[in-house]
Amino acid sequence: MLEAASRELVRNGPELVLDLGAGTGALAEAVLLADDSVTVELIDVDPEMLAQARARLASFAVRARFSEISFLGALPSCDGASASLSLHHIRTLDAKRRLYRRIYEALRPNGTFVNADAVVPAEPSAREEVLRQWVQHMVSCGIGESEGYENLERWGGEDTYFPLEDELEAVAAAGFFADCVWQKGPMAVVVGRKRA
Repeated sequence: MLEAASRELVRNGPELVLDLGAGTGALAEAVLLADDSVTVELIDVDPEMLAQARARLASFAVRARFSEISFLGALPSCDGASASLSLHHIRTLDAKRRLYRRIYEALRPNGTFVNADAVVPAEPSAREEVLRQWVQHMVSCGIGESEGYENLERWGGEDTYFPLEDELEAVAAAGFFADCVWQKGPMAVVVGRKRA
């Protein structure tokens, strides 16, 4: 997922990419490794996460910048914007549409927005199957099946997963050309391209 996301972000040779809700810096690291001229600004409200990201990205020196702010605030002008496993904290599609529009406005012409996150179908049996696949992935990582389902239930208290079609519609509504470039089980990489 991170490889697909970083590949899309560096496609047009960006100078500055924002990593929204950057966490421990996994996506930022993939982007920095994919293009040795890009700078990534990691944005997160959690100082402990940013401390982990600073340690992880220490070898990239000035190409990794850190901002302890919310991605819901003003965004600087940039060539790319990305998020990995962070925008599922936004509870409504209307709120996502507003954020996607602000990202669109922050991007320079030919800019790229990439969201790597969970998408879950609305139809009950398809949703159940995707969640089962997610739990099986957790099992393959050493987590027990019952604990996997408990995780999904607990995360559901603060996370919202929309169907892929809704995500694509929200990205397109912000003005982007929207596409899904990678999907495996519940995880997808949605790309929004801003026209010149």
